[in-house]
Amino acid sequence: MQNNRKPKVLIVDDEKALRAGTKRLLASEGYEVDTAENGAEGIKLGTSCDYDIALIDLKMPDIDGIQVLQKIIKAFPNTVCIIATGYASYETAIEAAKIGAFSYIPKPFSPEEIFQKLKEAFYKRQILLEAEKLKKERGERLLEVAFEKTRLNTIINSITDGLLVVNKEGQAVLYNPSALKYLQLDNIKIEEYILDKLHPEITGLINKILSTQKFEHKSYSTQIDLNREHQIFVEATSSPVPLPNGSLAGVVVVIKDITGLKKLEILKSQFVSMVSHELKAPIAAVYGYLKLFSDESIVITKEQEKNYILRSQGRLDSLLKMVNDLLDISRMEMKKVNREIKALKILPIINSVIELFQNELKGKEIFLKLNSSENIPFIYADNDEITRVITNLISNAIKYNRPGGTININLDSTASYLSIEITDTGIGMKQQEKEKLFQEFFRAKNEMTRDINGTGLGLSIVKRIIDFYAGKIEVESEFGKGTSFKINLPLRSGMFKTEKEGQIVLNEI
Repeated sequence: MQNNRKPKVLIVDDEKALRAGTKRLLASEGYEVDTAENGAEGIKLGTSCDYDIALIDLKMPDIDGIQVLQKIIKAFPNTVCIIATGYASYETAIEAAKIGAFSYIPKPFSPEEIFQKLKEAFYKRQILLEAEKLKKERGERLLEVAFEKTRLNTIINSITDGLLVVNKEGQAVLYNPSALKYLQLDNIKIEEYILDKLHPEITGLINKILSTQKFEHKSYSTQIDLNREHQIFVEATSSPVPLPNGSLAGVVVVIKDITGLKKLEILKSQFVSMVSHELKAPIAAVYGYLKLFSDESIVITKEQEKNYILRSQGRLDSLLKMVNDLLDISRMEMKKVNREIKALKILPIINSVIELFQNELKGKEIFLKLNSSENIPFIYADNDEITRVITNLISNAIKYNRPGGTININLDSTASYLSIEITDTGIGMKQQEKEKLFQEFFRAKNEMTRDINGTGLGLSIVKRIIDFYAGKIEVESEFGKGTSFKINLPLRSGMFKTEKEGQIVLNEI
């Protein structure tokens, strides 16, 4: 199966910058690349030519990637399709995989990631073509596969999915190395009775077919957690193998690694659980205060009534902020953020944010110092987003600071980047807290943060905004001594990711 040719690739994406950038990248390595600017054109190209690989964007304005995938696979089943998707699209990524997508690649992706994914996809393509060729040559001789080692073993052994064939007596007829891994066996002997060595659920699938003692076009599938620690999930599918006369010869079991898809499902469940937990507390608190007002047996003074109302307002304000943050994250993931990109001076933005927090600074007696080099250049960005980033970081520097502490804001620039560094003398973070800092709903929990309110979404939004502009955010922190956030934003006009891009493309505005 040695083949030095480069694959023919179809890129279907409605973002011009991504199509052109990826095409140039692949063409520079000898790939033959065609592009389609929307789903309709992608279907037209993908169903008129047998491409080796199709890279399909999941979200397009006219026809979504799922429909394009279905049409291409229906026309050319051996075209290996890769779905390009964002974090919020994991449900459709799972659906795409079930329909027949080879894999998915999250956006944004690096050149190394796309080349590795294309390498794996082309290897799969070569296996499919070789298997199809052999299928045509051998036709109905499936049961003789065990005796054709010289030609078929290489192909069978190179398939990443596990493959096991057993006869009507439950004896092993054929298997590949991946089957050993997924069946958690050291070795299988041909003509060995194998059913008592398999996972009980896989044995059950085989017995469902063997118990019929005749051939029926019916398959059975099940999903299995191999080590019960949510680390390796597989999907096992058993199908009957017929004899030329139509009777049952045995069963073939295909075992596919679905760990990535199952982890996405677990992530979804955890996310729903976290949201429910965060919403429950403020709703329960406000409900409790309302119950006090409605209970005529409880006497409430005017002062208590005012206190309860203020507390309820505070809880509802927190709840509203959380909902707005969740909506913002959703819009970012679905690429529906409306941005007005223009030249901005960062110093006035920082000064306006500092002015906004004057009462908080005075209340905690925190000394804030702004240091700026001369001639800080413009950046090209949306004013509201940059203001939100600065607001969040200064707010955190105040909330997590000590009374009488300090905050230093340093502005500087190089030929390519604007640097903003915000350092506080607050409570700092432990290493394990720092590693989870930009995850949704994560908030450091210790004796010093117990009374500090927040949704745990602010820094996640900050990270997404900085990523959009192809910037970088770094964190240095020492528990008990303070934290420093450093942001680098590109100065080149147009050096940011457009809404459908997976890589940085430099374009002058």
